[in-house]
Amino acid sequence: MKYKFLFSIFVFFFISVFLVLGSWQLVRLNWKLELINQIETSLKDEPINLSNNVIKNYLRIKSTGTINFEKQIYLYSLNEKGKPGFEVINPLKIGNNNYLLNRGWISFDMKNDKLINIIDEDNIVGILKKQTKANRFKPENELLDNYWFTLDRDDIFKFTGERFSPYVIYLSGNTELPKPKLITANISNNHKKYAMTWFSLAISIFILYLYFRKKNY
Repeated sequence: MKYKFLFSIFVFFFISVFLVLGSWQLVRLNWKLELINQIETSLKDEPINLSNNVIKNYLRIKSTGTINFEKQIYLYSLNEKGKPGFEVINPLKIGNNNYLLNRGWISFDMKNDKLINIIDEDNIVGILKKQTKANRFKPENELLDNYWFTLDRDDIFKFTGERFSPYVIYLSGNTELPKPKLITANISNNHKKYAMTWFSLAISIFILYLYFRKKNY
């Protein structure tokens, strides 16, 4: 009798855990849907003048600034077709603030080509995106060869001698060289699937429990 009681406690403990995990995924799902909606709304807004008072993720901005081409960074990246090349990153001075400007993708053979540096510094339009932590498994940056795998903040300081805002400006436009990176609200959202998995496990265990209980009582 004691064994059956302990078994019931064990089963309902795991059912409770799975229900809590499923409920938490529903909370995360609602949060993610609100975030996606905010991003989509922000990307549809007209660009506004960049200032310290309005900085936020996925904000469309316009500004004038001074681009540093001498400290241009070449970040290894794949384009939308999976072809390897570089994302061209430049230090950008706007007023008293330093930003990194991601101007887009080029093929390997265009590295250091003067054609990629034709840009109107008085008409910079782009999207702010907060820089995320780099994958720790990526190779180390080769600063001497200007061949980068991550925008490591310490390496950027060594290379440029400057500190930058955590928000990177992704240039917008229809230019071909470099080809601007498309920024969308297409972010991972698998919380509904995770919630269904946890709830399914809870229901399955409960059904098996009822089956064994009916068979042994």
